[in-house]
Amino acid sequence: MNRKESRSSAVVDETDRARPHGIVSVHGVRYQVKDVARAVTFYTEHLGFNLEHQQLPAFASVSLGPFMLLLSGPGASGSRPLPGGKPQEPGGWNRVVLRVTDLPAQIEALKKLGVSFRNQMEVGPGGRQVQVEDPDGNPIELFEPAR
Repeated sequence: MNRKESRSSAVVDETDRARPHGIVSVHGVRYQVKDVARAVTFYTEHLGFNLEHQQLPAFASVSLGPFMLLLSGPGASGSRPLPGGKPQEPGGWNRVVLRVTDLPAQIEALKKLGVSFRNQMEVGPGGRQVQVEDPDGNPIELFEPAR
């Protein structure tokens, strides 16, 4: 077998590769929300997501390119209390990071829409970013990479 044949026979389709524990891909990120319809409106109208599926008032999924965001309301199975009764609540500091162009223009447009900001624009060696909140306090970082 020549080198070219060896290389081509070693190429494995990702769908055929064995993965530990049956994990096949990332499905999405889940955010807890208090009002699913309100969250869908925020993500679709303010941030340009597409509505993929909804079963109001419990659940919806929205997408941005290949990224899927799952919005779980109080009636969703993904919102049930954890063992010991601890509720799953919106908020926190882990966040979705959306890549943008012209961050200052994005900030101005979102301010005009009344979007809540957690901070002022920060500038660092990797670029500039700002954190906004959805109507339930879940953070979204808008990031513009350095050129």
